[in-house]
Amino acid sequence: MGTNYYLRTNACPHCGRSDEERHIGKSSAGWCFSLHVYPDEGIRTLNDWEAQMKTLNSGIYDEYGEKLDYKDMLTIICDRQWDRKTRPAGYDSWDDFNRRNHSINGPNGLSRHQIEDRCIGHGEGTWDYLIGDFS
Repeated sequence: MGTNYYLRTNACPHCGRSDEERHIGKSSAGWCFSLHVYPDEGIRTLNDWEAQMKTLNSGIYDEYGEKLDYKDMLTIICDRQWDRKTRPAGYDSWDDFNRRNHSINGPNGLSRHQIEDRCIGHGEGTWDYLIGDFS
């Protein structure tokens, strides 16, 4: 379970409705933030996303319609941690979890995606760069 975040451009300042919406990424408990990148469109890194988020007439919203400000979104992406003191439920060990979930140990006790099909890189902090469909 996680929460998806979106950047809406040309959004109505009153209701947030927009005809243009781009998926920023997904926050899942215990994982590095899955930052959705669009290499063919010039969005390859968190810095590229920051430039997009700072534009006028844009707003950041979670999948439930709640508006966030730019600094809150950066906190969700960059200030993540997880307590790995207990074995994950349903797994023999953290190694078993990593093997079965195509993950590796990441920073601050988080799980991190292995670089493979959808994960094209690891950020400098608590985020990974992913491409493709997030459904």
